[in-house]
Amino acid sequence: MSPIAIAARQRQTTEYGQALLDGLLATPKRIAAKFFYDAAGSALFEEITALPEYYPTRTELSLLEANAAEIAALFGTDVELVEFGAGSLRKVRLLLDALTKPRTYVPIDICGDYLLDMATTLEAEYPHICVNPVVADFTRPIQLGPLECSAMHRAGFFPGSTIGNFKRADAVTFLRNARQTLDGGPMLIGVDLVKDPTVLHAAYNDAAGVTEAFNKNLLLRANRELGADFDPAAFAHYACYNPLQQRIEMYLVSLKAQRAELCGETIRFAQGEAVHTEDSHKYTLEGFRALAAEAGYAPRKVWTDPAGWFSLQWLEAI
Repeated sequence: MSPIAIAARQRQTTEYGQALLDGLLATPKRIAAKFFYDAAGSALFEEITALPEYYPTRTELSLLEANAAEIAALFGTDVELVEFGAGSLRKVRLLLDALTKPRTYVPIDICGDYLLDMATTLEAEYPHICVNPVVADFTRPIQLGPLECSAMHRAGFFPGSTIGNFKRADAVTFLRNARQTLDGGPMLIGVDLVKDPTVLHAAYNDAAGVTEAFNKNLLLRANRELGADFDPAAFAHYACYNPLQQRIEMYLVSLKAQRAELCGETIRFAQGEAVHTEDSHKYTLEGFRALAAEAGYAPRKVWTDPAGWFSLQWLEAI
């Protein structure tokens, strides 16, 4: 690893440690959901997407497959495709196979090692496309350089309903920042919809316990990367649907009075104290249209599954 890469990793570790410390010293305690996605967390999330209870991934994939030609026509030719929160790159393959003369693919993700491994694999599969991975926190403004490889315009892809992890104001800010990153270009976004709470509860409390492991990996990651001494067995995974806020709320709940050392600080937990680790907002079509409009976008085309559980929405600047 080059000195520049080592310095960048050290800086990211320091920022991560400070963010974690700030969240756990706050009242109530919290950990930002973006910290789920180290290599282990990313792998666990891929397991989640294949679980029978977890409907979003298979529903979104079916929508992409069924509407690939229409979606590709909207993207047009000679596009530079920018994916926010690229993950395993499984969904984008459906787009790349359908697009006419895609020139460049820019996956953006916070987990550098995982992203670079996936991008290397994708580059071998699509040698005619320039693959330019960007290791960055996509919740912050990102400025890309000039278009490359004969691309004529930029367009975005934000699948998985990751937009649901943002509070409303932060979701609007993300969309505004994405609009700037894309030079005003359009974006295809996955949006999870309001539905029967029992379906939602099952999706975030799977029988195999993979979501529990995913949640507790936040503590294990702190132990691995920051030398903390959290005991994951002393915390319970808890996820519930808040119908008033139309969101899943996820927590780690301390099973006893305990303490842990993190970055030279002692973090104390009371028995029953909760650490808020994730929100996953669900939208009505009208609700998301209003949010997009606030950010300067409008859904020009919307695809939903027959049950109305999930949507793909084509956003254009207004």
